[in-house]
Amino acid sequence: MKQLTIVGAGWAGLAAAVAATQAGWQVTLFEAAPLAGGRARSLQQNFADKPLDNGQHVLIGAYRDTLALMRTVGLNPEALLQRLPLDLRFPDGQGLSLPDWPLPFNLLAGVARANGWSLKDKASLIQASWHWQRTGFTCDDTWTVAQLCEDARLSPRVMQQLIEPLCLSALNTPLHQASATVYLRVLQDALLGGSGSSDLLVPRIDLGALLPDACLQWLSTQGADIRLGQRITAGALEALTHANSPTQATLLACPPWEAARLSADLAPKWAYPCAELQHTAIATVYLRCTDAGFAGLPRPMMALYSDAQAPAQFVFDRGALTAQPGLLAAVVSACSAERDEVTEQVYDQVCEQLELTNLEVVQTVVEKRATLACTPLLNRPEPFIAPGLWACGDYICGPYPSTLEGAVRSGQQVVTQLSQMADRQRLG
Repeated sequence: MKQLTIVGAGWAGLAAAVAATQAGWQVTLFEAAPLAGGRARSLQQNFADKPLDNGQHVLIGAYRDTLALMRTVGLNPEALLQRLPLDLRFPDGQGLSLPDWPLPFNLLAGVARANGWSLKDKASLIQASWHWQRTGFTCDDTWTVAQLCEDARLSPRVMQQLIEPLCLSALNTPLHQASATVYLRVLQDALLGGSGSSDLLVPRIDLGALLPDACLQWLSTQGADIRLGQRITAGALEALTHANSPTQATLLACPPWEAARLSADLAPKWAYPCAELQHTAIATVYLRCTDAGFAGLPRPMMALYSDAQAPAQFVFDRGALTAQPGLLAAVVSACSAERDEVTEQVYDQVCEQLELTNLEVVQTVVEKRATLACTPLLNRPEPFIAPGLWACGDYICGPYPSTLEGAVRSGQQVVTQLSQMADRQRLG
């Protein structure tokens, strides 16, 4: 019997548990928190009798593995996610919006019709896109996104209204620090990944119901041993990994700092650089609008003009998305301010740019270590830690930045490696 112990029930751990169960492993899943989901989970706080989330998350159509996982555990992504053609228009109507057409016609039409963009702006984006495609969406590994844009001679307006918000939302790292190599990889999947790849997929339900709850239910019916609210100690981990056998393994699917703490004695050469990884924060400010006659935003998601004093890049209409009338969620990627300061700044920003007068702060959620700082030449840990001990997560070495898709892929890929090792031993 192949036995796999998974420590952590975030999206990486859940993806690994489902994949391992399908591959014939007997799975035991530990989670220190009382709820599964990791950094993409529901909160206990409600609004309009529905849970808030620990942050406003968005998927894209190119996230094939996440969507496939949802279907595996009995969910219908088309019903649970609002599919929106890429729309980065601002409250004044400026910006890029792609029609629901096949590639590349949607991109060409969107650029041609971009409101507020000059012919020079549009030409600079078309030329840059053609250049990136011709070079296979590759560049110098040392480049930042800012250097990539300088090399492509993109106009300041295109950088402000398209490149920067996409970079912050995908990599959660500022332009002058973000890896151009990873950014281009995400663009390639979104632009060349087939029909609907560039679409935004915004949850219509709380994050717990979007995937974690269904995964737990599916795993339970398949005989997995699920232990929520149970924390694994370093001593317990050492006992679990004592048996050096390809058919018995432990997988750390917890955050990198926790994985480093647990494995410090077993594998210090892996744990030390893992503990030194740098992270960036994401803040979500939930606001309730009580303006007379407010019936929601013109679109479920709108871009916001952002700077140091107005830090939010996007605002979401939770009334239209999750049936929580009057509730807005403003997202600050690469957040550097403290909770009170960012709340006040976003409050003023939303009032001014959306021309609203009566707002109430419902909750501000700050994930201080939401994602890796996705910088050039970032040395991400390998999944193998020590004999019988592995790791998965959105921080593990892989092609994607710290996204839900990156977490899901990591969990599935490690299980594939473990299963191949076990099969080789059996065939022997």
